Amino acid sequence: MNISDLLASEELRRKHFPIADHQAFLAHAGVAALPLAAAKAVRDFADQGSRAQQERDFFKRVNHARATSARLLGADSDEIALLGPTALGLNLVADGLDWREGDEVVCYQDDYPANVYPWLKLADRGVRCALLETADGEQGRITWETVENALTERTRLVALATANFASGTRIDVDAIGEKLHERGILFCLDGIQTLGAFPLRVTHVDFLSADSHKWLLGPVGAGIFYVKKKHHDVLRPSLLGAWNVVSPEFVAQRKIEFYAGARRYECGTLNLPGIAGMAASMELLLTVGVENIAARLLALKDYLAPRLTEIGFKIFGAQNLTVSEMSGISSFLPPAQGRVNELASLLAARKIAVSIRQDRAGRKLLRVSPHFYNTKAELDQLAAVCAEWAKKGT
Repeated sequence: MNISDLLASEELRRKHFPIADHQAFLAHAGVAALPLAAAKAVRDFADQGSRAQQERDFFKRVNHARATSARLLGADSDEIALLGPTALGLNLVADGLDWREGDEVVCYQDDYPANVYPWLKLADRGVRCALLETADGEQGRITWETVENALTERTRLVALATANFASGTRIDVDAIGEKLHERGILFCLDGIQTLGAFPLRVTHVDFLSADSHKWLLGPVGAGIFYVKKKHHDVLRPSLLGAWNVVSPEFVAQRKIEFYAGARRYECGTLNLPGIAGMAASMELLLTVGVENIAARLLALKDYLAPRLTEIGFKIFGAQNLTVSEMSGISSFLPPAQGRVNELASLLAARKIAVSIRQDRAGRKLLRVSPHFYNTKAELDQLAAVCAEWAKKGT
């Protein structure tokens, strides 16, 4: 499959993305609808499970999913644990490191809560959490200079999102990670808002967690937890069970010895139907090409922004982003804030799926997040409804 062929045939587009038959789905930064490939993989697993859930090719399925995940990240298969949701992996990092009283963690309070609370809770262990601040009106715009200003000699780990869930602003993973490693500081990523949509390599990353239900187009609750190989003996598994602790013939041993590789973070039965669907979606994305997907998303972003700003919507976040800071998320402050719920209802009635979010000041945001299979015609539909709504309130 390639993007040009898909967009040239509405029949083909709707076949591979059945949601397009029902609505203009522009909310992939929330919970994406499954493409045909993922839905079929889950159905096939369920059909097989109706005869026997204990698969003979269990390890083959799991190893294939690890390998596919590793291709997306530029990692080794044994650095991948097949765990979701995103918060689980981030908590495994927070709970598994040998913290010392007085250690410091740097994170960003206006990231999604899943990447804030695991670090704040470390206060109970004597760890200080330094919260980054960005310039007014630039939520999520975090540069190396932003991070550097928060570092001290006690900083042990920096935890960031690859893109802010509200503004969509991306960070420079390589630049920040490389400079942190020069100082011996660990780097942990919440990758859910870019993985599958923009190229991402973990060369300068120590830990990463991402569920598959957004840009990866996978099922809810299936995900990827990456731990750089050299940290496998540093990050101690905090959840233990028969799957990650060596237990010959399921007989518990007095000595706790972990299996090799990132499997040591998988304590029990894996979400196999979810993993099957996730692997199918990842294969689809790799076939299309993540670089091609990124280019398509930026083109859609450029197309949408002027159509909404000319009717009174204001871009949320920094106004002068570079291309490398842009993601597939476009958020806008609608006029007539008191009527935003009415806009949401109108869009839903017209079968247009978006997300309504809110910033720390309580302002409502219209968040639009199309994927590569969405069309400019669908963005035109969105803009037309928004214009109708705005005109009604004047």
